[in-house]
Amino acid sequence: MSVVLGYDESPGAVRALHVAIEVSAAFGEQLVLVYGAAAPGALGEEYAAHRDAVQEAGRTALGHAVAVADEAGVRTTVEVIDQKPAEALVEAATRHAARVIVVGSWGESPLRGALLGSTPHKLLHLSRTPVLCVPTEP
Repeated sequence: MSVVLGYDESPGAVRALHVAIEVSAAFGEQLVLVYGAAAPGALGEEYAAHRDAVQEAGRTALGHAVAVADEAGVRTTVEVIDQKPAEALVEAATRHAARVIVVGSWGESPLRGALLGSTPHKLLHLSRTPVLCVPTEP
C-alpha cells in the first residue's frame, strides 16, 4: 500500500505534505507525490509548449516535496501525470494501491468548490480510495 499526495506548492498543498508525511511514516508506507499536469487546450505547437512548461513546473514542485519527505525519512515516488489533478490522483491511487489520497484545500466555500470544480470536491465524487482533505491554515 501507499499514500498518494496531490502536490502543487500551494499553501494548502504544503500543509497537506506534512500530514501525508505523518501518515506515510505512521504506516511505514511509500509516499507517492503526484502533480496533475494537463495543460488547457489541445491543439498546435502552443499546446505542446504549454504542456512542457506545466510539466517542468510540476517536476520542480515535486522536487521540493521530495526534499521535505527525505528529511523525515519517508520513501517517495514522483509522478507528473498528463491529466487533470483529480483524474491523475485517482489513477495513481489505483496503480499504487493507495490507503488514502491526501490533498490540501484553498479554504474556499463548499459552494464555490462545487461550482468551479475544486480537486478535493471532484475527488470526493470520483475516488474509491478514501480522501483526506487538509484545510489551509487560518
